[in-house]
Amino acid sequence: MIHHRDEEELADLTTHDMQVISPSTRITTYVVDYNNPWDFEQVYAQLHDIARFHPFSPEDNNYYVHITTGTHVAQICLYLLTEANYIPGKLLQTAPAAQSDDENRAKGSYQIIDLDLSRYDQIASRFEREARDGITYLKGGIETRNKQFNQLIQQLEQVSIRSTEPILLTGPTGVGKSRLAKRIYQLKKQRGLVKHKLVEVNCATLRGDNAMSTLFGHIKGAYTGAITNRHGLLREADQGVLFLDEIGELGADEQAMLLRAIEDKIFMPLGSDKEVSSDFQLIAGTNRNLFQQIEQGTFREDLLARINLWHYQLPSLKDRIEDLKPNITHELELFSNKAGYKVDFNKRAKTKYLAFSHSGQAPWKANFRDLNASITRMSTLAKGGRITKDVVDTEIKRLQYDWQGHKNSSHKTDKQAVLEQVLGKDAVAELDLFEQIQLREVLCVCQQSKSLAEAGRTLFNVSRKKRSSTNDSHRLRTYLAKYGVVFKALKATN
Repeated sequence: MIHHRDEEELADLTTHDMQVISPSTRITTYVVDYNNPWDFEQVYAQLHDIARFHPFSPEDNNYYVHITTGTHVAQICLYLLTEANYIPGKLLQTAPAAQSDDENRAKGSYQIIDLDLSRYDQIASRFEREARDGITYLKGGIETRNKQFNQLIQQLEQVSIRSTEPILLTGPTGVGKSRLAKRIYQLKKQRGLVKHKLVEVNCATLRGDNAMSTLFGHIKGAYTGAITNRHGLLREADQGVLFLDEIGELGADEQAMLLRAIEDKIFMPLGSDKEVSSDFQLIAGTNRNLFQQIEQGTFREDLLARINLWHYQLPSLKDRIEDLKPNITHELELFSNKAGYKVDFNKRAKTKYLAFSHSGQAPWKANFRDLNASITRMSTLAKGGRITKDVVDTEIKRLQYDWQGHKNSSHKTDKQAVLEQVLGKDAVAELDLFEQIQLREVLCVCQQSKSLAEAGRTLFNVSRKKRSSTNDSHRLRTYLAKYGVVFKALKATN
């Protein structure tokens, strides 16, 4: 029993009456001494302390919290403490008998309220319905069939509304990372979980001072051309969501400042000696392998650890080809809404397009971007809003040409081509296949690395750890010299 220090007399009377009615009941009293019973902060703080330190044993006892007495503030505080499970019990609401029932007035009535909402079918079904609506929204209303993707979206719906920690979206170009990030924000906005806007930027467009200024802001005179103060995108995203697409493109300095901004919610604008704060949720996107970038020394391990709490790898269109048909329907609806007239396939055209789309002839290199472009072209050429077999035939030839061009372009830069470009075909022909395979892998790593040391660290990543002293540059330089290759010259041919 909880009572104020000024209510000792009433507390003693109540205790006496309870013992008369129920001698076996054991009563433990707690005294509160807040100055103002209507001060929410004071009341909650003292009731919270009582709840924290009382030796509850929910496995052995059932607990009921009587919230009928006390000020409304005390009742609200007891409700909150019970709802948050600081008090592991159920609410007890009592009321006197009706005035007309004088005979039984002393008996009164009571009602037990269990705050485990899963026990209430109507409420549980409502939550389930809201979750389904959220999942449908994240999928853009598309009835996707791929099990892996559906499970991903189902968990992401829960994370979007329950967590403010960073979310990392990875996957090939064109799988829909940007579109999904926007839908995550809109879902949070609908549920009242964010107050302000979505701020998005493609990190691949940021370089040098412009990168620092764009993200963190600058003060006037911070660098040549900084003629006014600039807030920066992190401050613009305060109380909202910041979407950093292609986060793997950020430089080392930007990564370090971003890590602090995520962890401490503070950072230093370029040229300033005063810290500023911004409380935002980060969504990051990339088509790069950030773990591989860590090995290559181009991405901070501690930053990845911080943004990798909720990591979702979006599958390519080819990996979820069963979702192609509903996405075609979705793209047709988008075009129809924009054009102001309905567009659809005739039966023969649709059959042929679907057969081609599912075949090995359709790699869908750019994933859903390829699909969007394809449907847009066919819809534009559809006379009377009907996509015919002739239109499909033309489109298939166009796609095959584009993909073949992509293949030819890739072929010129494949590993064997690099080897022949550096040594010449005649010199390559003099090497054993074993040497060719080893050398072409080394050359490709060198071309992808910024320095000889970085390439050495990547190539000797295991053996270097077993040496008391390492000189990766020397080891790699010696290996290349065996074939007459110089690192700088190799980079020049890239």
